[in-house]
Amino acid sequence: MGQLSLAKVRKSYDALEIIKGVDLDIRDGEFVVFVGPSGCGKSTLLRMIAGLEDISAGDIAIDGKRVNDLPPVRRGIAMVFQSYALYPHMTVFENIAFPLRVEGMKQDELNRRVENAARILHLDQRLQQKPGMLSGGQRQRVAIGRAIVREPKIFLFDEPLSNLDAALRADMRIELAKLHRQLKATMIYVTHDQVEAMTMADRIVVLNAGTISQVGAPLELYHKPANTFVAGFIGNPRMNMLPVTGVAASEAGVEVDYKGIKAVIPVAPRGDVVGKRLTLGIRPEHIHMEEGEIRLPIVPTVIERLGAQTVAYAALSGEDENFCALLPGTAAVRPDETITAGIRTVDCHLFGEDGAAFERRVDLSDVDLAILKAASAA
Repeated sequence: MGQLSLAKVRKSYDALEIIKGVDLDIRDGEFVVFVGPSGCGKSTLLRMIAGLEDISAGDIAIDGKRVNDLPPVRRGIAMVFQSYALYPHMTVFENIAFPLRVEGMKQDELNRRVENAARILHLDQRLQQKPGMLSGGQRQRVAIGRAIVREPKIFLFDEPLSNLDAALRADMRIELAKLHRQLKATMIYVTHDQVEAMTMADRIVVLNAGTISQVGAPLELYHKPANTFVAGFIGNPRMNMLPVTGVAASEAGVEVDYKGIKAVIPVAPRGDVVGKRLTLGIRPEHIHMEEGEIRLPIVPTVIERLGAQTVAYAALSGEDENFCALLPGTAAVRPDETITAGIRTVDCHLFGEDGAAFERRVDLSDVDLAILKAASAA
């Protein structure tokens, strides 16, 4: 079993509060990713779970047992750090076996566990080599193997791929996802990279300034972000945010005005919206050439041609941030030439003055709806 429960967990350094009352339940066998910007508290929270940081207040329980005062070695966890932390003078076999030797495990059982971990991680032919003879990805697999042999209840990963190049990170993401399915173990993974979070997680925990902004399945956060912070953090390129004014509310949704352009956004109305400063969100991938109820003339200043896709950046009149459109690779766009960005209202998000999202009446595929329904039920 590998159930984890955090109840009103806090962490302070003198008067500075880093973690501000986190409540979270993680089920046995889940792959949960903590994601957020630098300084949001994700690594601190992971280290508190591991027992490497003291808890200022609250409780942490593993399989129903309070572990606040237990040392790391007695919590049934294993941690993989950002740095490989391998012993350069030891072979791969000895690096993986090291925690078992510290525990005084018998040689036969030690051999079995190391060989099993090496087979899972495709290190069978590398056991007698030393870390200096390995690639970065192989070294990281050795560090993961050192965690696997302990057969922990929970695996903790603290940005383990950040030292690898882009291609190798993509390969390792696939390997970690396969490893999770194979071991069926509870895994908690910390990253600032939302692509890693979206591709690997069963559920994502979005942290902001020591608090949880939203917890949900990747597609749930993508289609139904709870606030502007989550909406801007999840998705690449990030969501465009346009300041609009509320005009009216009806059963059809909320009518907004953007510089004289009016449109009804199909969201569930709440409160008085008339005259209120709201925020309209639209993802770059949901912008079309010419098509849509909202049509904005934009002048791209920078064009990025990526082959299958073309990214166009434009500065809207009176707006500080770039407006971004993700278009087909064959799109006929050029710098400093006006194009029309079409936006369908069904693709839009709407946020109130407090940044909280209006509930979307989204038109999703059957697959997406099934995923969202399963995530909500869980």
